[in-house]
Formats: sequence, C-alpha cells, structure tokens
Amino acid sequence: MSKPLELLGQPDRKAQNEKRWAISAKWRARLSSFAIGAILPVSLLAIWQLAGDLGLIDTFFLPTPSMIFAAFGDLFASGDLTYHLGVSLGRAAVGFAIGGSIGLLLGLVVGFSRYGEYVLDPSVQLFRMVPHLAIAPLIILWFGFGEVSKILIIAKGAFFPLYINTFLGIRNVDNKLFDVARVMSFSRWKQIFLLVIPASLPQMFLGLRLSLALSWLGLVVAELIGSQAGIGFLMTIAKQNSIMEIIFVGVILFAVVGKLIDSFVRLLERRFLQWQDSYKG
Repeated sequence: MSKPLELLGQPDRKAQNEKRWAISAKWRARLSSFAIGAILPVSLLAIWQLAGDLGLIDTFFLPTPSMIFAAFGDLFASGDLTYHLGVSLGRAAVGFAIGGSIGLLLGLVVGFSRYGEYVLDPSVQLFRMVPHLAIAPLIILWFGFGEVSKILIIAKGAFFPLYINTFLGIRNVDNKLFDVARVMSFSRWKQIFLLVIPASLPQMFLGLRLSLALSWLGLVVAELIGSQAGIGFLMTIAKQNSIMEIIFVGVILFAVVGKLIDSFVRLLERRFLQWQDSYKG
C-alpha cells in the first residue's frame, strides 16, 4: 500500500533516528575510552597534589600540580608561552618536512629498486647508527647556533623512520598480489599506484608516526643545546634560575603536544585504512 501523499518526499524518520543513535553511540564509546584513559593520570596528579599539601615532598624540587598550573597561567597571560610554543612548532614542522620528505623519497627508490638498495641502504644504515648527541656538536660547529643547525638535527630524526618503514612496506607486499596483477594485465604504473602503495600504507603510516615523534624529540635536543627562543629555551632559562615550575611546564608541553600530534596521525590512519581488517584487542 502506498504512503499518503502528505508523507511523500519527507525523510524517513526511522532511518534518521537510527543514524542519530549510531552517532550518539559512537561518541559515547569515545568518551568512555577517554574517561578510562584519564583514570591513571588523574589519580597520579591527585596523589602528587596531596603529597605536596601534606609536606611529604619538597615542593622546591617537585612542585605540586597547582603550582605548575599557576606558572602555566602566568606564561600564557604574558604571551611568552604562545610565542615560544609557536617557534618550537615551526622548527619541528620545517625539520620534519625536510627530513621526512627525503626519507619517503629514498624509501620509495630503495623499495622499488634492488640496485638502489645496494647503492644507498648500507650508507643510510651506517648513518642511522650515529646518535643525535654525537652529531649535534659537528652540526653546530659547521652551521653555528642558528636555525639551520636546529632544523638539521630535527630533520635527521625525521628521516630514518619514514625511510625504513617505506622501504619495508613496499618489500613486504604479498607477492601473490603481483600474480593477480599480471593476470589482470596491470601496467607497471597501475601495479605501483593500485597495488603496492595501498598495500604498504599501514607500514608508511607507522613510519609517519615515528618520524613525527622523533622530530619532536629532536627538537628537545636542538633547543636545549643552544637557542634564543622556543620551549627548550624557556626550560634552559628556568634551569639557570632554579624555577622548577617552568621546567615542568616545558616537560608537560612536550608530552601533550607530542600526544596530540600522534593522535592526529592515528585519526588519519583510521580514515585512510578503513579497509584494513586487523585484530583490535
């Protein structure tokens, strides 16, 4: 039996209600996950604050969360926090863009070419074993304490994860897929863009996460060695003046910003790798 004329063209309320319920359930699940993840840090902060209030810890060496929050508020009100955080984010972004793009490019070359692997990979692996702190003095001697040396230190950290994971992602593509591609008469370019790149994306995203993380860690090394601006510079000045609260503000900022960057990449992973059927725990 057909619907009455007055109902024709109206949206299906049942479908709309089901859609709203699905969205609501999704957000409830996310909030529940966030609440569970917040239990441990919130409990530790509460115990930390209580120990400071009761005099169980020396607040000069280990300031309470309320003291750290007050220092954070003062830095934010003065504008110092936003300025130095902006400088640090800019350095990390430029260093990651340089090191990550070179790592991705060379990873593609070595992944697709066995000759490229023979020529490039031994030298890259040799350079990978050199620690940040070992090469930083040389970079500073060559380029001084300016922005170039800091960006190069950050770029070094960003290079290797993307290089290695791009290389491994390409080489770990199941060879049976190439048999299917040959049966379907795929050209070389179709094999690359419709088969190899999509199949290696999970490994590439892992490289992206690690690369961003090491860029942020490399920023700490670069700014603590010598800097006139940035979060590391704030921490150095606070250390010289024994202002422990600002040092903790810097540590917390490095941790929180790093976690936000990692969460953003994981969001991209979920968006671009929806086809991946893997164990969720």
